Amino acid sequence: MTTDTYDVIVAGFGFAGGVAAISAADAGARVLLLEKASRPGGISVCSAGGVRIARDADAALSYLRTTNEGTAPEESLRALADGMASIAPFVLQLADAAGAKTATNWVSANYPFAGGDAFGYISIEDIPGFDPARDFPWVRALRGGARLFKTVWANVETRPAIEVRLGHAAERLVVENGRVVGLSYRDVHGHLQEARAAGGVVLATGGFEAADDMKIQYWQEKPVLSGAYGGNTGDGIRMAQAVGADLWHMWHYHGTYGFRHPDPDAYPYGIRLHRLPDWVPAPGGGEGEVHSFFAGYVDQRMPWILVDKAGRRFMNEYPPYLQDTGHRPMGVYDPTTQRYPAIPAWLIVDEDGRRFAPLGFPTKNDPDRDFAWSADNLAEVELGILQRAHSVGEMAEAMGVDAADLQDSLDRWNAACAAGADSDFGRLRATIMPIIKPPFLFGQVWPMVANTQGGPVHDTRQRILNPFGEPIRGLYSAGELGSVFGHLYMSGGNLAECFIGGRIAGREAAGEG
Repeated sequence: MTTDTYDVIVAGFGFAGGVAAISAADAGARVLLLEKASRPGGISVCSAGGVRIARDADAALSYLRTTNEGTAPEESLRALADGMASIAPFVLQLADAAGAKTATNWVSANYPFAGGDAFGYISIEDIPGFDPARDFPWVRALRGGARLFKTVWANVETRPAIEVRLGHAAERLVVENGRVVGLSYRDVHGHLQEARAAGGVVLATGGFEAADDMKIQYWQEKPVLSGAYGGNTGDGIRMAQAVGADLWHMWHYHGTYGFRHPDPDAYPYGIRLHRLPDWVPAPGGGEGEVHSFFAGYVDQRMPWILVDKAGRRFMNEYPPYLQDTGHRPMGVYDPTTQRYPAIPAWLIVDEDGRRFAPLGFPTKNDPDRDFAWSADNLAEVELGILQRAHSVGEMAEAMGVDAADLQDSLDRWNAACAAGADSDFGRLRATIMPIIKPPFLFGQVWPMVANTQGGPVHDTRQRILNPFGEPIRGLYSAGELGSVFGHLYMSGGNLAECFIGGRIAGREAAGEG
């Protein structure tokens, strides 16, 4: 076993790890950046690529305070709000160095709370000569994340003080005299090696969306499908726990509901539903019923409903932020039957719904697996993800539910569509579509995690803390690993944490040398 010495070691090369390495190098540190996958990017590269910013830190804090419901301390929320109000010049600096063109859009936060109108996004609009589909062919996602990651990667490559080792998996932290002084890792040949850090170690290894053992222990609903990346198996959480870290927000994941491929070896990821816009406050909104907060997109209809194992509708299929809370109603457990009545649930559309849009929107970061959803939804019938029925009775029989109950559910839904109001679950009027015209398509859907929020507790300096609130010397976290979001997430919030927390962690670790 060989041992190398650096000023700072960063484990994980997504947005957070890349920014931490850049910031440490710019502070004068010699940096080792480890990534266990053969290609960097992690779950970061699958994101939409919009870094949340704020034009008013106090307003941002007000919103964050409300949406976190006491799950994160005031000082942590203040640090994030201040960071959102000040991070834009740093992102612009990285973009300029990479020759990238940026765009800033002021888009309100996802929920109609005070301060929500203070937020926006900064994103990479274009990088001349870079084609995400051509240059990152192993990624299937919105292209914004690929462009933003390319920007970060380009900045890492221009800093000679950063040594990147791909295919090197961090395993354990090395502690001496109560201080983290390095870590052990497996190299590309599987050999155990060790690296020492004169300053500090930054864990930016992402969450645990692909760690079934941890999901079973921390989440009530099960199973939960992983949405895009198989590399986030809780490595950093386990390493931090082993040296005494406290944990927070382990229950909270950013998720929705989606289909399951019939062959998990061919495609092991959940397939989320056709991407629909989030609700956002209407211009000048803030008063009246919740529906007044919807901005009014050009086409925001949702062609499906969900029913449970009894054939009964059980939720608002289109909550304000579907990608964050769409899974939550599925987690109800019935102790009298000892089962989850809505895991899996059934998604139903009619012929108009089938023609409306592709029902699936696969995303992944995996060089060995791929799956594309057909434009007309018919290939998925042949594959077995969806089934087709020419009558409600035929559909009920295939589902194993009572035909009268299923017919009643559809009748109630179609009556709500005719009336323009969903009195059962309050789905937004603009989203409703009747389900009348056979043949019907239907398929099972499951809770699905995009990324987790839980992990080691950290303070405003990104220092990882033990259960007594004391920092573990020499150890830092950044990004999704121990996010401050513990109740409701905000779109682009984790990306903001990657840049804000990564920058702080890199500088702090460099300063310990």
